[in-house]
Amino acid sequence: MAIPEHLRVDFPNDAPELNDDAVKEEICEIGRRVYNRGYAAANDGNISVRVGENMVLCTPTMICKGFMTPEDICGVDLDGNQIYGQRKRTSEILLHLSIMKNRPDVKACVHCHPPHATAFSVAGEPVPQGVLPEVEVFLGETPFAPYETPGGQEFADTVLPFLKGTNHIILKNHGTISFGPTLEEAYWKTEVLDAYCRILMLAKQLGPIDYLAERHTRELLELKQKLGFDDPRFHYPEADLVGNTAFRKIYEGDGDNLYAPKAFNPPPKFGPIGKPAGKNSGELPPTPPLKDDPFVTAIAEKVVELMSKKG
Repeated sequence: MAIPEHLRVDFPNDAPELNDDAVKEEICEIGRRVYNRGYAAANDGNISVRVGENMVLCTPTMICKGFMTPEDICGVDLDGNQIYGQRKRTSEILLHLSIMKNRPDVKACVHCHPPHATAFSVAGEPVPQGVLPEVEVFLGETPFAPYETPGGQEFADTVLPFLKGTNHIILKNHGTISFGPTLEEAYWKTEVLDAYCRILMLAKQLGPIDYLAERHTRELLELKQKLGFDDPRFHYPEADLVGNTAFRKIYEGDGDNLYAPKAFNPPPKFGPIGKPAGKNSGELPPTPPLKDDPFVTAIAEKVVELMSKKG
């Protein structure tokens, strides 16, 4: 099929030839999965894989992810300059590059609009933590990047404050981006997130959701560390265990109050991740000083009063 003129890129004869056909085919395969699962309608979404120190393969603009061929794949440098391919690169590649430049461990990104996770994005509803064990281990807290018009560097930079310890981000009023050391892992994060959001929406129809006990949640985080997976809560020990507060200071700095639960019952107050406390934690909470207990204070005052009368 001929490429429309406005989507074509003409390079000089000495343009680099990239023969990484396996990566191109993998991008097409993930594109088919994204499209077949309804995560990207029509031309939605984009996919990228870093294949060199200064080379990233990515999907082109204005193409259905379910019908791509290896010949459609583009190549850009880390500044977003197109250096390979017959079709123009997607304008949203800058989002992927912002992540890759600030997270050297990230080699692949998947951006799309999975309907259930995107519903949370549109509603500004935080994704509850401490509900499903698989989600605690493979995802952790789901941060929300603020909305900016897609395509430019300002949009690409919205994710930068939220990269520590996470592998997925909800883009407000837009969709999601997930990332990891391989393209398959990056795609899995999208599947897990959307499946979880769908389960939450179904459970909400039956009544309030049940949260895991504090002890069980802490056990899952210990398992997560043993498996070598990262989590935002490992970087922000003052964050509540299941309170979606690892990025609280970033949200407050933005002056945006979008992230208080509205549709779901609030999580239990287990305290910071670094300080276990509560009846379900396996540890007793610290005993408050007696002078701060109003009941004890009232008794002490009564005793002093009686003793003074005796004297």
